[in-house]
Amino acid sequence: MREQSYTSQLRKAGFVDPVRCADLLDDPAITSLNINQYLSDFQTVADPDQCLLALIRLAESCASNSMSADIGSLIKDTRSRREIFAILGMSTMLGDFLISHPQEISRVLNVRQRGRTGIPTSSRKAERASALKAVGADPDARFPVANHDDAVNALRVHYFSRIAHVAVADLTCPDPLAAMPDVSARITDIVGGALEAGLAFARSEVEGSEHVGLTVIAMGKTGARELNYVSDVDVVYVACPTDDSVDESESIAIATKLAAKLGQAVSAAAGEQALWILDANLRPEGKDGPLVRTLESHVAYYKRWAKGWEFQALLKARPIAGDMDLGDRYISALWPEVWEAASREHFVEDSRAMRRRVEAHVPQREAGRQLKLGKGGLRDIEFTVQLLQLVHGRSDETLRTRSTIESIAALRDGGYIARKDADLLDHDYRLLRTLEHRIQLQRLRRSHLVPSGEAELRRVARSMNCAGIASGPDLDKAWQRTRSEVRRLHEAIYYRPLLPAAAKLSPDDISLDNHAAQARLASMGYLDPAGAINHITALTAGVSRTAAIQRQLLPVMLGWFALGTEPDAGLLAFRVLSEKMGRTSWYLRTLRDGGAAAERLCLIFASSRYLAQSVPDLPESVSWLVDKKNLQPRTREELDAELESMVTRRKSPQDIANAGRYLRRRELLRTAMGQVLGVVDPVASRAAVSRAAEIAISAGLHGAVIAACDEEGAQGPLSRYAVIAMGRLGGAEMGYASDADVIFLHDPLPGAREEEAQRLAVEVASQLSRLLGGLSSEPQIPVDYDLRPEGRSGRLTRTLAAHGEYYARWAEPWEYQALLRARPIAGDVDLGGEFIALIDPYRYPAAGLDAAKIREIQRIKARVETERIPRGVSPQRHLKLGRGGLSDVEWTAQLLQLQYAGANQALRVTSTLDTLKACEQANILTPEQAEHLSESWNLASLLRDMNFIGTGRSQGTKIDVLPHDLKDLGVVAALAGHDPSQRFDVEEEYLRAARRARAVVETVFYARPTKE
Repeated sequence: MREQSYTSQLRKAGFVDPVRCADLLDDPAITSLNINQYLSDFQTVADPDQCLLALIRLAESCASNSMSADIGSLIKDTRSRREIFAILGMSTMLGDFLISHPQEISRVLNVRQRGRTGIPTSSRKAERASALKAVGADPDARFPVANHDDAVNALRVHYFSRIAHVAVADLTCPDPLAAMPDVSARITDIVGGALEAGLAFARSEVEGSEHVGLTVIAMGKTGARELNYVSDVDVVYVACPTDDSVDESESIAIATKLAAKLGQAVSAAAGEQALWILDANLRPEGKDGPLVRTLESHVAYYKRWAKGWEFQALLKARPIAGDMDLGDRYISALWPEVWEAASREHFVEDSRAMRRRVEAHVPQREAGRQLKLGKGGLRDIEFTVQLLQLVHGRSDETLRTRSTIESIAALRDGGYIARKDADLLDHDYRLLRTLEHRIQLQRLRRSHLVPSGEAELRRVARSMNCAGIASGPDLDKAWQRTRSEVRRLHEAIYYRPLLPAAAKLSPDDISLDNHAAQARLASMGYLDPAGAINHITALTAGVSRTAAIQRQLLPVMLGWFALGTEPDAGLLAFRVLSEKMGRTSWYLRTLRDGGAAAERLCLIFASSRYLAQSVPDLPESVSWLVDKKNLQPRTREELDAELESMVTRRKSPQDIANAGRYLRRRELLRTAMGQVLGVVDPVASRAAVSRAAEIAISAGLHGAVIAACDEEGAQGPLSRYAVIAMGRLGGAEMGYASDADVIFLHDPLPGAREEEAQRLAVEVASQLSRLLGGLSSEPQIPVDYDLRPEGRSGRLTRTLAAHGEYYARWAEPWEYQALLRARPIAGDVDLGGEFIALIDPYRYPAAGLDAAKIREIQRIKARVETERIPRGVSPQRHLKLGRGGLSDVEWTAQLLQLQYAGANQALRVTSTLDTLKACEQANILTPEQAEHLSESWNLASLLRDMNFIGTGRSQGTKIDVLPHDLKDLGVVAALAGHDPSQRFDVEEEYLRAARRARAVVETVFYARPTKE
């Protein structure tokens, strides 16, 4: 039982093989250390089994070096014991180092100068001095020279001792994520010290080195002070003569030898393990270029030949070792060039292409475990941050930072990244870098692959010391979650459409300075540059986050507004919207981060006065622009479901009707936005506009029944009610400015008195007209009952039977013609179906029309042409009633239906275009005739809608007329797909199509002979 209890204790402490460990705990080398009393300390160790084995070896090494007392006292000290256990249980390489050099233990565990995060606070200067002293060099000398018999090995022992010093603090600190930047900075400073010591060794080996200044320029993570425990150290060398003893070519030759010796000092085979690869491939011309250049040669290369990615590499550059004065001159000369790189042609596109190439080169077997280069890895964050810095850092010097963590904070504070996204990027970057550190610590080997083996995953997970990560499965879940989140953020931010556009801006374009901007705005097409400046000033004034984001957006958006026909109006609408939204967080975030949303908003505002007026009244519509799918019209079923939900929360008839009027307003706006942006075609837009009217009428009928019952004192409805769509609404062909032509009918319920039912039905119809046409917070939708039996002089509503009697005895031919587009849209479904069954024999007469009825329809049509076109309007330009216009085509199609639909089921449709197609298929029209009629009708409908969308007019005679005003014509032409400068093309196109259609009307409708 005692043995089982002891085994259980060992398992609880984290030992994987407790039986073997029980034997090891009895090893003579550690008997005096009484390790059994410290078993609980193994619970926080990455690999307790490994730790115990290494501890035995360390004790043996200390004993052989007469240091048993030292190790004994360290084990008794709680903090020292915890740190020894941590490093021995995590890193076999550093454990082996301490076993080989037990005299370094006291230096590794030195607790002096620990910072807030628990990481040593040693400075770059202190690391340089200690490394130089390790090789016997004078830190105060201008060019220190090593004076040690075995400088290379002394350098390496010192380096690993310092790395171990950081590692024990890292592994035992309370919050590794908070400590990560300090850990990387300390590692980088230690590397900097090693480079100085290696250079001191090189000077001791190379003759004439005292006449040459050589600077090691740190690049990449080294330059940003973000190194891992094991990284390739990216450097560039720059040199110059320090006196007249050597010329430039001689100094380069000596400097090249120094650089080669430095590389040997840190990476060539020696008694101690090599440190890392010293990689100079980021130098000008890469591997093909000279290893060392003068400052002048560097500058000449970057000014003439360097590619975009080379400037991105320079973003992290800083002098790290050698002649620091020369290094400072190097940075002063090239740092400004970094911030002009983004303006190079295709800079953003090239950067993105490079990132995609890096992803493509990740082996498939590693794709899901690649921590650095793969999707969702560190490179996603680094490329995202660096691209934003390079694009926006041209005008914002606060972004000119090297550290990724500091850069994320600067981008957040400047409003370039949403606070939430910045916090996620910061956390994920710290987590991934900490994970990378733990993976590399095991063998101190360069690795960026998340382990797949159970044992390694467990070891890394136990060393993370992060909430929610205690086991291998926990670590794998955290990695997958982080990877997915990083990838999402990378794709959302890195691929913003705003970035390529912002990169193309010149410094003058970026500047919003008053005097310079006015001339630019005028050249871009703004008619009132001074007014535009006032809008810009109002939007960007102050130091708020909102103003900061506006300062990012506007330089690009001004160009996008200029792509529309009315950039001044677009900018004004944007100001109105922005002031209405105030500091609403999602609004500017949507424009900055929402893909093409900002560009789309600029286009609709500068192209459509209707949208410029309407979007600010429904700000949520801005969010639709993120994804074009949001601009697709809603189905009737979707609208019905939404209306039902809204009606349950409303009591008064007007509120109920307003719910429908709101849905109509919203769907008109959605459809117009989709049409301007090319998402919704004209046919779909007319159907969507018709559905919007239907849902408003449906809501109005619901409210009207309640209001009428209240007005008449009825306990409830006395009839079934139905609203029948007529005209363009019936054909699902409504334009934005069309009235809603309807017939209202009722059918008394069993037991209801017909007179009372009739009176209540009239009140319902009246209330429907009032609720939809009266003033309220939502736009009106005029309901027109004029197509009812007897027209305006007839009763407002009739029963189903009364309709049947009227159509059988008294209806005129034009009334049968009007019924061709009848379609139930609201009320009792069965009643609507019964009405359709009732009227079908009259609108689709089996024998067609006799000659007298045809002549009557022709007479009425001719009268409409002469009497209803407004005075002063050319018949050729009136889109609705003019020659070849909507009325011509619709009357022709309807006459053919009256003549042939009785015998041809395919003609029994309510849509004009469907009718023309059916007539063509039935050989009633020739393909050419059907094409001419359809082309003119489509173009007239489009221009009528674009007249509304472009000019914002919803009433008056001008809405149905092809504009004469050149400005309005340009707006309509642009929306119809023409270049605004070629505005007369749309005029010629319509007049030509109308002439062709009129010729068909003369032949088919009026039966007049074709003029040769």
